[in-house]
Amino acid sequence: MSLSTLSLYALDLVAAAILVFGIYWPRHRRRDLVVAFLGIHVGVLAVAALLAGSAVTAGLGLGLFGVLSIIRLRSDELAQHEIAYYFAVLALGLVSGLSTSATPLSIGFIVLIVGTMAIVDHPRLLGAHRRQLVVVDRALTDETALRAHLEEMLAADVSALSVQRLDTVSDTTVVDVRFRLRERRHDPLSAGSATSGAVPQEAVVPRAASGAVPVTVR
Repeated sequence: MSLSTLSLYALDLVAAAILVFGIYWPRHRRRDLVVAFLGIHVGVLAVAALLAGSAVTAGLGLGLFGVLSIIRLRSDELAQHEIAYYFAVLALGLVSGLSTSATPLSIGFIVLIVGTMAIVDHPRLLGAHRRQLVVVDRALTDETALRAHLEEMLAADVSALSVQRLDTVSDTTVVDVRFRLRERRHDPLSAGSATSGAVPQEAVVPRAASGAVPVTVR
């Protein structure tokens, strides 16, 4: 094993550490996935490195990628951004393990993977947009009325909604809603109340008046 290959492996481990501890952990704080990311990454790197000299490297590498992905994705429910991190650590292991030396192309792909996750998962990128599954305690068949009700309840602009279940017996509506939070303007009266110890109006969630209960939050 050449010094160039060892340097590539070291760069790969540093990149994985940056991806997990520098990007994922500060933003999402899920310890079990940190263990999974690092364990799977090192395992894929080791297996891919051993297969690097094989004549069927590419096929086995892609097969390993698929098998590991299916096993992991069927074992627990993951959010879409967690799936992206999962594939990113798998890709890092395969790129480094299947490369026989530290070429500009392999290094470029490692930087590209980590840089892409750092940018696309940044909280400031489309940070005001949300997706939420809401249970409304009334059966609303009119989409316009449902949209107005959700906008009042969430204090946001609804960009899209999809009714998951309309139950006229129990008088409930389950709706998958995508919305954009409205910018909150500074209210001098609320600021004065907060200074005097009263609860500011911005902290009150408009929930009881609407009668709807959000059950999941992105």
